[in-house]
Amino acid sequence: MTPPPPVSDAADPIEALIAQMARLPGLGPRSARRLVLHLIRKRSQTMTPLARALAQVAETARACRICGNVSMAETCPVCADPRRATGELCVVEDVSDLWAMERGGAYRGRYHVLGGTLSALDAIGPEELRLPDLAERVRAEGITEVILALNPTVDGQTTAHYIAELLEPTGVRLSALAQGVPLGGELDYLDDGTIMAALRARKPL
Repeated sequence: MTPPPPVSDAADPIEALIAQMARLPGLGPRSARRLVLHLIRKRSQTMTPLARALAQVAETARACRICGNVSMAETCPVCADPRRATGELCVVEDVSDLWAMERGGAYRGRYHVLGGTLSALDAIGPEELRLPDLAERVRAEGITEVILALNPTVDGQTTAHYIAELLEPTGVRLSALAQGVPLGGELDYLDDGTIMAALRARKPL
């Protein structure tokens, strides 16, 4: 794949925009050019509203102080909703996994975003993730079940085992997503029905 061209302050504004777009996941230089051309042609319907939305999100988006979800306020809508205080806490690797779970609509509890998984190769230990906060939340919020919705990778399984040992003193019930999640798959790429089936068929650890 051809790498995106470097971005220069002195570059033509259109070429600079193309270069920035080409850095986004899933977009290469050709796709970026087509997208920018579309935006220019439909600037009043697409480019101007997009620029406003980007500026607003860049200014105000932050991590939820409780779960780590992306929010426009200190506390995300999920954590702020008293109806979500079911005693269940779903642990996910990333915000994209939380959003994938929410798309299915089957889960009505709260979340805890780790921010990744344990990885010796990448020097990612418990302190680099939100693992200490997880144990504190279980105790402080009266959590009765922790659902590990981690991707079925080697690092995901390593993290799941670590969490099981970390939470063992609390006596909380642990479960994990079961059928429907393929080995090596990632939640963000699964369809809503698969996620719903996996959530409903979770099993004790």
